[in-house]
Amino acid sequence: MAIEHEVYAGLGKLLGPYSQAVHAGDFIYVAGQAGLDPATGQAVGADFESQARQAFNNLSGVLAAVGSSMSRVVKTTVFLADPDAFATLNELYAEYFPSKPPVRSTPIVRLPRGLLISIECIALA
Repeated sequence: MAIEHEVYAGLGKLLGPYSQAVHAGDFIYVAGQAGLDPATGQAVGADFESQARQAFNNLSGVLAAVGSSMSRVVKTTVFLADPDAFATLNELYAEYFPSKPPVRSTPIVRLPRGLLISIECIALA
Protein backbone atom coordinates (compact mmCIF):
# COMPACT_ATOMS: atom_id res chain seq x y z
CA MET A 1 0.00 0.00 0.00
CA ALA A 2 1.42 3.35 -1.02
CA ILE A 3 1.40 6.21 1.45
CA GLU A 4 1.34 9.69 -0.01
CA HIS A 5 2.10 12.72 2.14
CA GLU A 6 0.22 15.86 1.19
CA VAL A 7 0.66 19.38 2.49
CA TYR A 8 -2.08 21.97 2.02
CA ALA A 9 -0.13 25.11 1.20
CA GLY A 10 -3.10 27.39 1.89
CA LEU A 11 -2.60 27.04 5.63
CA GLY A 12 0.91 28.40 5.57
CA LYS A 13 3.77 27.10 7.67
CA LEU A 14 3.07 24.05 9.81
CA LEU A 15 3.39 24.41 13.58
CA GLY A 16 5.62 21.36 13.88
CA PRO A 17 7.20 18.37 12.15
CA TYR A 18 4.08 16.65 10.78
CA SER A 19 2.06 16.27 7.61
CA GLN A 20 -1.25 18.09 7.20
CA ALA A 21 -2.71 15.05 5.45
CA VAL A 22 -1.62 11.54 4.59
CA HIS A 23 -3.29 9.44 1.91
CA ALA A 24 -3.03 5.74 2.80
CA GLY A 25 -5.04 3.22 0.81
CA ASP A 26 -8.67 4.30 0.61
CA PHE A 27 -8.35 6.85 3.42
CA ILE A 28 -7.14 10.39 4.05
CA TYR A 29 -5.89 11.13 7.57
CA VAL A 30 -5.96 14.85 8.38
CA ALA A 31 -3.96 16.34 11.25
CA GLY A 32 -5.68 18.57 13.80
CA GLN A 33 -6.98 21.80 12.31
CA ALA A 34 -7.32 24.67 14.74
CA GLY A 35 -9.04 28.02 14.48
CA LEU A 36 -6.00 29.68 12.94
CA ASP A 37 -6.11 32.24 10.17
CA PRO A 38 -4.14 30.72 7.25
CA ALA A 39 -2.65 34.11 6.33
CA THR A 40 -1.34 35.05 9.78
CA GLY A 41 -1.04 31.75 11.64
CA GLN A 42 -2.83 33.40 14.57
CA ALA A 43 -6.10 32.46 16.29
CA VAL A 44 -9.02 34.17 14.54
CA GLY A 45 -10.51 35.39 17.80
CA ALA A 46 -10.84 34.73 21.48
CA ASP A 47 -14.35 33.26 21.24
CA PHE A 48 -15.14 29.60 20.63
CA GLU A 49 -17.53 30.03 17.68
CA SER A 50 -15.05 32.09 15.63
CA GLN A 51 -12.24 29.60 16.21
CA ALA A 52 -14.51 26.62 15.59
CA ARG A 53 -15.81 27.97 12.28
CA GLN A 54 -12.24 28.60 11.15
CA ALA A 55 -11.19 25.09 12.24
CA PHE A 56 -14.04 23.54 10.23
CA ASN A 57 -13.14 25.74 7.22
CA ASN A 58 -9.47 24.75 7.51
CA LEU A 59 -10.46 21.08 7.70
CA SER A 60 -12.62 21.48 4.61
CA GLY A 61 -9.75 23.21 2.78
CA VAL A 62 -7.28 20.43 3.53
CA LEU A 63 -9.78 17.79 2.42
CA ALA A 64 -10.45 19.65 -0.84
CA ALA A 65 -6.72 20.03 -1.48
CA VAL A 66 -6.22 16.26 -1.33
CA GLY A 67 -9.30 15.40 -3.38
CA SER A 68 -11.80 14.60 -0.64
CA SER A 69 -14.54 16.58 1.10
CA MET A 70 -16.49 17.02 4.31
CA SER A 71 -19.18 14.66 2.95
CA ARG A 72 -16.56 11.87 2.83
CA VAL A 73 -15.48 12.21 6.49
CA VAL A 74 -16.11 9.03 8.46
CA LYS A 75 -14.50 9.91 11.83
CA THR A 76 -13.53 13.08 13.67
CA THR A 77 -11.79 13.79 16.91
CA VAL A 78 -12.67 17.25 18.15
CA PHE A 79 -10.41 18.47 20.93
CA LEU A 80 -12.13 21.07 23.10
CA ALA A 81 -10.43 23.33 25.64
CA ASP A 82 -13.72 24.21 27.37
CA PRO A 83 -16.45 21.67 28.13
CA ASP A 84 -19.00 24.51 28.22
CA ALA A 85 -18.52 24.89 24.44
CA PHE A 86 -20.07 21.49 23.78
CA ALA A 87 -23.55 22.82 22.88
CA THR A 88 -22.10 25.29 20.37
CA LEU A 89 -19.94 22.52 18.93
CA ASN A 90 -23.04 20.38 18.39
CA GLU A 91 -24.77 23.22 16.52
CA LEU A 92 -21.75 23.80 14.28
CA TYR A 93 -21.21 20.07 13.74
CA ALA A 94 -24.79 19.77 12.47
CA GLU A 95 -24.17 22.76 10.18
CA TYR A 96 -20.93 21.42 8.67
CA PHE A 97 -22.19 17.81 8.55
CA PRO A 98 -25.89 18.33 7.73
CA SER A 99 -26.68 14.71 6.84
CA LYS A 100 -25.16 11.45 8.01
CA PRO A 101 -22.64 13.05 10.38
CA PRO A 102 -19.42 11.14 10.97
CA VAL A 103 -18.52 9.31 14.15
CA ARG A 104 -17.02 11.71 16.70
CA SER A 105 -14.92 11.64 19.82
CA THR A 106 -14.64 14.84 21.85
CA PRO A 107 -11.95 14.85 24.51
CA ILE A 108 -11.56 17.91 26.74
CA VAL A 109 -7.91 18.98 26.64
CA ARG A 110 -5.57 21.90 27.16
CA LEU A 111 -4.56 23.35 23.80
CA PRO A 112 -1.55 25.61 23.13
CA ARG A 113 -1.49 29.26 22.01
CA GLY A 114 -4.92 30.17 23.39
CA LEU A 115 -6.64 27.77 21.01
CA LEU A 116 -10.09 26.53 21.96
CA ILE A 117 -10.59 23.75 19.38
CA SER A 118 -8.70 21.41 17.09
CA ILE A 119 -10.35 18.96 14.69
CA GLU A 120 -8.70 15.92 13.10
CA CYS A 121 -10.42 13.47 10.82
CA ILE A 122 -10.34 10.34 8.72
CA ALA A 123 -12.06 10.61 5.34
CA LEU A 124 -12.53 8.46 2.30
CA ALA A 125 -10.15 9.29 -0.51
